[in-house]
Amino acid sequence: MLVTAAAAQPSTSADLSQAPSIYLQGSGADGGTHAATVGMTLPWNGWSYDLWGGQVRGFWDIYATRLSFDGIHGHDRSWMLGLTPTLRWRAYNGSSPWFVQAGIGLSYMTDRYITVHKEFSTSFNFASHLGVGYSFGEQRRHELQLRVEHISNAGIKHPNPGENFAQLRYAYHF
Repeated sequence: MLVTAAAAQPSTSADLSQAPSIYLQGSGADGGTHAATVGMTLPWNGWSYDLWGGQVRGFWDIYATRLSFDGIHGHDRSWMLGLTPTLRWRAYNGSSPWFVQAGIGLSYMTDRYITVHKEFSTSFNFASHLGVGYSFGEQRRHELQLRVEHISNAGIKHPNPGENFAQLRYAYHF
């Protein structure tokens, strides 16, 4: 009877690093641009791919970012909304707490990004990133990640100077 009751209890050692998450992210770019992001990730349940002794999994990254920058008329702001399909690789058949990831998605800025140094010609842009991170805590519920993200319109319209952001993200898996 004790064995049956123990088997029915949820495991406290389950790995939640592949579960949905919410996150906060801070970013910076050249020319005085800063960004604060809130977002969530939704895993592609049931999909994985074995690669180089590790495991690749995917998820959707949905976010809203508040950009703050030195604009042509003083201090300016814009909202950026985005959706990015992302691939994440973990070593040791997916059991490593360390991971690397990459993604390319779409973003929309409520106001075009026009700083004293550069001007985007479109509100719709592509956002691509590379990141390295670490999962930790009970059930690997917490995550820290360093990322580099590039935003541009991929040459659809000119000018297309692009912007590169250094990002720090904290995520909580539930």
